[in-house]
Amino acid sequence: MLSRAAVDRAEHLRSDTDALRAGWGDALLIRVNPRGQFRVDDRELVLEPATSLGAEPASGTVFLGLRGDRHVWAVRVPAMTGELGDLRMLGHRLDEASAGLVTTAVALLNWHDHAGFSAIDGAPTESTMSGWSRISTSTGHEEFPRTDPAVICLVHDGGDRVLLARQPSWPPRMFSVLAGFVEAGESLETCVEREIQEEVGVDVTDIRYLGSQPWPFPRSVMLGFAAVGDPAAALRFADGEIAEAHWFTRDQVRAALDAGDWASSTRESSDAELLLPGSISIARVMLESWAKAD
Repeated sequence: MLSRAAVDRAEHLRSDTDALRAGWGDALLIRVNPRGQFRVDDRELVLEPATSLGAEPASGTVFLGLRGDRHVWAVRVPAMTGELGDLRMLGHRLDEASAGLVTTAVALLNWHDHAGFSAIDGAPTESTMSGWSRISTSTGHEEFPRTDPAVICLVHDGGDRVLLARQPSWPPRMFSVLAGFVEAGESLETCVEREIQEEVGVDVTDIRYLGSQPWPFPRSVMLGFAAVGDPAAALRFADGEIAEAHWFTRDQVRAALDAGDWASSTRESSDAELLLPGSISIARVMLESWAKAD
């Protein structure tokens, strides 16, 4: 759901100060609080006049691109009132343009929150390129938005079973596919092998790339894979990141998908044996695709 990006990012405008000032009078604005929440009206994204911040592009705003022929900006605000939503709760309800705008806004603003000082010389940094880079006030060194790659892998047995796991912080019965961050000097395929081995002690083969999804929580991109594992292999949870893992059949996964997702209050109070991720997650799409296969 968060991969939808029907937005013109208009990269050529990011350094065009005159054009951005000219477009500010008719520009739209998304306000985002530190929890990643934004204003909604009947669960639809609220776009406010950018001029509510002032007569020209304000400090701390980031340029997201164009919606039609109107500029769209985002800004971090400490608090908001009224009806609020976030990507986890409402991402599946947003249209493609709104989903792309909010996902970009949350990712960019999260980066700015943690990039106030240069990683090179420790000097304070200032936002440039309409929020798409920061420069050191000491040396002028330029830094760009950080995105952390993470692999997410559906491990199956080549037949009718899939391996799902639960983190210690998750309530009982909530399971998903396995995931982990890419380490320095590591290929994506090597990361898949390492993460599955580290988390559950299973060796995998036949690693195939499936697709990707931005995941701005706080600033990641999820790279989806499928791989084959042996259900006879002993499961071992060596690194403490996994509380339990089990092999589930296709019929069990289909039943869980039909019942909803783990964010539903009715699901949490039900006696279902398996609760699965919500619809904005690439994990759910991977499981849906696998469950539909013969």
